[in-house]
Amino acid sequence: MTEEHNIQEGLDLSVISDDIDLERNGATQTDDLQAVDVEIERIAERQRQITASLQISQPVEQVWKVLTDYEALADFIPNLTKSRLLEHPQGGIRLEQIGAQRFLSFNFCARVVLDLEESFPKEINFRMVEGDFKDFSGSWLLEPYSFSEYMGTYLYYTVKVWPKRTMPIAIIERRISDDMQLNLLAIRQRVLEA
Repeated sequence: MTEEHNIQEGLDLSVISDDIDLERNGATQTDDLQAVDVEIERIAERQRQITASLQISQPVEQVWKVLTDYEALADFIPNLTKSRLLEHPQGGIRLEQIGAQRFLSFNFCARVVLDLEESFPKEINFRMVEGDFKDFSGSWLLEPYSFSEYMGTYLYYTVKVWPKRTMPIAIIERRISDDMQLNLLAIRQRVLEA
């Protein structure tokens, strides 16, 4: 067993939940958090695929409009401090995002530059072209549903993450999956307010 694994196993991960609980206090209710399904798949020793999903009682077009207003995302997504479009060398969509949060009594900041591909109104795929991970990619998937005369959207957010060796995977996995819950709830709230 490597030293990194020993350090990882010796960490008290319950400390992380204290910071997360503080972020959730007042912002979301337990029932809201339970509305978000999260699945974590171990791809390799230090790689994870995390999928979070949520039902939103608005049509796909409304959800799409919120998701693709890229420069406004930092206005309502928790822990996202910057989201701005960059010039893409081939004319596509390139987005720089910076996330910042506090855990284990430290401030943590991560930056990614993502190339995005939109397939209106069903899917947005993204992959990191520059940033603080070895790999960071994923997708947003929007599936319409109808109930009686009401139209809604099932929103799926999938992230494949491979952190650099400086951060234990257990911390990254837990933090990202918790943040994905909060992000989906923030998106739902923004869509419902629109």
